[in-house]
Amino acid sequence: MSQKAVYQLSARQILVIAFLSALFAAGAAVLLNNYGVFWKNSGSPNVLAEEPPLDLTNPDTISDEQNSIEIYKTLSPGVAFINTTSYTQDFWGQVEEGKGTGSGSVIDKQGHILTNYHVIEGAQKVSVSLGGDKTYPAKVVGSDPDTDLAILKIEPPQTGLTVIQFGDSDKLVVGQKVLAIGNPFGLDRTLTTGIISGLQRPIRARNGRPIDAAIQTDASINSGNSGGPLLDKLGKMIGINSQILSPSGGSVGVGFAVPVNTARRIVPQLIQFGEVKRPRIGGDLLSVERLAEQGVSLPVESGLLVRAVIKGGSAEKAGLKGLSRDNLGEIVLGDIIISIDDEKMNDLDALYRYLDKKQIGDTVQAKIFRGNKEMTVPIKLLQTPSQPTTRTNRRF
Repeated sequence: MSQKAVYQLSARQILVIAFLSALFAAGAAVLLNNYGVFWKNSGSPNVLAEEPPLDLTNPDTISDEQNSIEIYKTLSPGVAFINTTSYTQDFWGQVEEGKGTGSGSVIDKQGHILTNYHVIEGAQKVSVSLGGDKTYPAKVVGSDPDTDLAILKIEPPQTGLTVIQFGDSDKLVVGQKVLAIGNPFGLDRTLTTGIISGLQRPIRARNGRPIDAAIQTDASINSGNSGGPLLDKLGKMIGINSQILSPSGGSVGVGFAVPVNTARRIVPQLIQFGEVKRPRIGGDLLSVERLAEQGVSLPVESGLLVRAVIKGGSAEKAGLKGLSRDNLGEIVLGDIIISIDDEKMNDLDALYRYLDKKQIGDTVQAKIFRGNKEMTVPIKLLQTPSQPTTRTNRRF
């Protein structure tokens, strides 16, 4: 009588997996400090349409100084000063008020403003100033923690709005001039200049998701600059200032901006749906390599262990299995995803980057390890209901 091999986990391995379930990915971005919230421990289909050319002098025919002056004078009215208010209740039932500030860019005549998600995260009240004494109440119409971007909406004034046009972040080169306009430390519409110091920098959102191809700049940016535009010499927005690398929390000339082409891709969804509709595997996953580092011995060297499948998600409908218990109460290994469409899934970042290229409804071929053999399982990618956004979220 043949017996089917069933891989069982030792008590020590079970404890390690349970521990990692709570702490996996914590500290993934220790040195990358999100810095936009200071003092704080529907949609138009034409939103991305090209605006008429800016009334700026050809930068090749004037001095660098005059170029900076013109860009600031022309575009600073389109840079939003964002104020947020949040309310929390302490142990004694007392309501505490928290304040925050950040920056944003007006991106269309209808009053949509692009900023960072972490600027408005947890805020119950948001208001915007565009210069002068006038303050506009703002509504959060969409947010995407995975790219740290969000869209606000104000009622446009009768005098109209200054729109900051989108450029093309795929055409950037190291060394070219950039300008940053924002509100560092509450200083309204501050201009700093510098160059692009590097491209294709990997950074992470607060929830631990990778933000690829970030722009590195030495233009001085500080607390309060988050969400403001990084501009080229033509006055086009090529990035959204988002993070600084600083042990002390102040600017040391190493800042990072989310590429504007990332915003160009997701902003229409934020305005239309309030979120980005991404396909999901629908499972709670752990990196095999990370588990091995913690002393958990598994039958394959790399891949993604399916700890559990999400009800109604892609993995469950495809028949993938998570950890389970046998008749004796012992925990039995489920499936391990080795690759998808021949792309190795060594860690969660690899899966996130892969899924980011796919559409809801696509079918992929997943090579998995189950029992004592490898097999290929087709998975139709569905949209799994949104999950709480935390640094330890491993659900894909």
